[in-house]
Formats: sequence, structure tokens, C-alpha cells
Amino acid sequence: MASHTFWKGYLKLSLVTCPVTMRPATSEADKVRFHVLNAKTGNRVISRYVDAETGKPIDEDDEVKGYPLDEDGKHVLLEDEEIEAVALDSTHTLDIDMFVPSDAVPWVYYDKPHYLLPSDPVGEEAFAVIREAMASTETVGISRLVLYRRERAVLLEPRGKGIVVWTLRYGDEVRPDKDYFDKIDGDKVEAGAMKLIKELIDKKTVPWDPDMVSDPVQEKLLDIISAKKKRRKAPAKAKAKTEEKPSNVVNIMDALRKSVASEKASKSR
Repeated sequence: MASHTFWKGYLKLSLVTCPVTMRPATSEADKVRFHVLNAKTGNRVISRYVDAETGKPIDEDDEVKGYPLDEDGKHVLLEDEEIEAVALDSTHTLDIDMFVPSDAVPWVYYDKPHYLLPSDPVGEEAFAVIREAMASTETVGISRLVLYRRERAVLLEPRGKGIVVWTLRYGDEVRPDKDYFDKIDGDKVEAGAMKLIKELIDKKTVPWDPDMVSDPVQEKLLDIISAKKKRRKAPAKAKAKTEEKPSNVVNIMDALRKSVASEKASKSR
């Protein structure tokens, strides 16, 4: 089922403009959600801002944003108008500022995907030209847009007949992988071990299927809810399997040979 339009505006590249709509490529609408209730009355519980010192509720008109200066509780106060003044001039135009090679942006910067498509038959030609030009030059577009109440850098990637718009994480949100991976030893890999690992990977390689990332907890929760609706006893909780703790001393070649042999045996069965 197609998701609803949550952004509508214009895709712009220099003097070329076309009307577009954007829809989230992912959804959590079908996830099980719970309300917090008062166990004594069965009524829903609501949350309110309260003063951290007095414990008294705060009126919405008295709420202001503050940037902490120190641990003594002092803040620089900012008015909504001051915050809005630094935002983008337009929230309805996706103006492509620049292009970069399609493989230049590290995967860790990619955040949320969205589908971008023309909203008017008149603009389909301009949309297609921009999309195909990016595809043929193997580039992606970089722009900025206000999404989810925040200005974000976005990446436009041609995909089939449409364009995928990825929100990008900001530079100060990304930690360099070298800070972690450079500490790992073991650059040299034994040729025999590599051969057995490749054989094991080959035997375990299967076509991609979305069921591989199904949510078993979600399914079990729905079973419990369904049983309670029908006033039946909830399904019994399956006993957790006792996990064997791996030994710290491992002969990698022996482990690989046993793994390959086990895979062969399971395939023959």
C-alpha cells in the first residue's frame, strides 16, 4: 500500500523546475503501539512539562528554548523568531546545489529514504531529464530541505523511474571508523582459512528475501493481543534455548573444517 504524500513542492536545477511529491520509503505504522494507562481507572495518562525545581506544570506560553552554558543551570535563551531566522528561506523547493560521484558519500551518512516523484504530467519530462542525467553521469545531487521540523542535508539518487531522497546525517553526528577499526590487528589471513571461509559463504549464500528481516517479537505480541481480545489464555512463552558459551581457545582451521562438513551434511539431508 502506497504511503501518503507528506511533502509537496518543486524540484529545481538551475532554471529547470518541476512539481514533485515526496513519500516516506519506510513506515512503522503497522508496529504494535501501546498507550500508558492508569491501572486503577483504565484512563490514558498524558505527559506535561513541569518545572524541574518546583514540580509545578508549565503553561505552553511560558516555554522557551535555552542553550546550557554550564552545570550551574545557566542558559542562553533563544526566541522562536531567532531560531526561525536561520532556517531556509523556502521549505517548498528542493534546489539541487551540487553533484558528487554516486559512490563518494560514505554509507554511514545515509539516514532516512524517501520516494520522490512528479506530481503533474506536465513536469514529468523535466523530472526524467534530471533523473536520467544523474544516472548516466553516475552522480547524485546534494541539496537542503526542512523535513521533520529540522533543516537537513539531503541526497538525491536516481532509482528506476523515480528518485530516492535520503536525509543525511550531519558531520558532527558521524564518528570516523578509523577511530575503532585501526586498533584491530590481524591484517594477514592464512590462505587455507580463506579458502574454507569462501566455501562456507558459498554454501550459505541464498537469494535476498524480505522475510529475512521480519520481526518475530511483533508477531508474538499480535498473537498475545489476539488471544486477549478473544478472552483466551495467552500463548505460553517458549523456553529460551541455553546458549553455549564459545571457548576462548579456537583452532580456526578445525572450526572451519567442521563448519563446512556440517553444511554439507545438512544440504544432503
